[in-house]
Amino acid sequence: MKAVLTACLLLVAPMLWAQSQKAKDVEAINAMCGCYEIKFNFAETFAPDPNYAFHDNYRSGGLEYVFPAEVSEDKIVLQHLLIIGDSMIIKHWRQDWIYENTNAYAYAGTNTWAPEPVPFAAVEGQWTQRVGQVDDSPRYEGTAAWVHANGRHYWENASMAPLPRREFSKRKDYNIMLRRNRHEITSYGWVHEQDNDKIIREDNQDELLAQEKGWNTYTKVDPDKCALAVDWWKEHGDYWNVVRGVWDDLFATGHTVKLKKRVDGQLLFMRLFTMQDELKPNFNPETARATVKATIMTYLEGNYEKFASKDY
Repeated sequence: MKAVLTACLLLVAPMLWAQSQKAKDVEAINAMCGCYEIKFNFAETFAPDPNYAFHDNYRSGGLEYVFPAEVSEDKIVLQHLLIIGDSMIIKHWRQDWIYENTNAYAYAGTNTWAPEPVPFAAVEGQWTQRVGQVDDSPRYEGTAAWVHANGRHYWENASMAPLPRREFSKRKDYNIMLRRNRHEITSYGWVHEQDNDKIIREDNQDELLAQEKGWNTYTKVDPDKCALAVDWWKEHGDYWNVVRGVWDDLFATGHTVKLKKRVDGQLLFMRLFTMQDELKPNFNPETARATVKATIMTYLEGNYEKFASKDY
């Protein structure tokens, strides 16, 4: 009997540990929600070329509301809304946290994201952070385990990404970024720490141009300061839930995703933001899905048969 009990404990203990670990992970992810004063700081720190002209440090800040736009057993979607003054909301970036995700994507350069399916054993107990742009199009993603030790709670990963929005319209001297992201829960909120490589990729060869340090802090403030963002999402959230769902459908097909920069002179985010107001009167989710999908398809390069055949 003792041997049987021992065997049972040996089988059950890892399951209980995994459940406990996942619960801590979920708690850490949810801890990133709230109303925050944000400060973004970036500084170039190193370049292999002694003649490289370092660019000025970048500093920005504001008020940001972070909240769960979607929650399921193995997925938590955190949406960021930037609050400008007393009347303006900018739909900001989005982070999807996906548990034990085997449907991975990697940024391959030139506005292209390629599927990289991984075996379950490689992601067991881990979370993918999939980051979306303001229009919910892809940016980058990476997979790692949350660490809970010595009173600290953090997640870190390195992954390829396009140029950040603060530089993509200003610089042409590099075309890809290796992002080393670290998200850590703090006593005041959380911090997004970055150690990034700015890379010149030509003919499948990578050359380091420069490195930078990023230190972005999220300090919790009175939730009432974000009331405007809460109300804005009540008014516009149904539309953006549809947009996010269309992108999810595209990724679920396993297609390589290659996006055009402009169609008829318009960036995709401009078109989708305009449609937010065009579809608002008598909003119908099914009509919105079909319209959003048709618009996104005009920005896709290549054959997307599976995606195109999906009806709503």
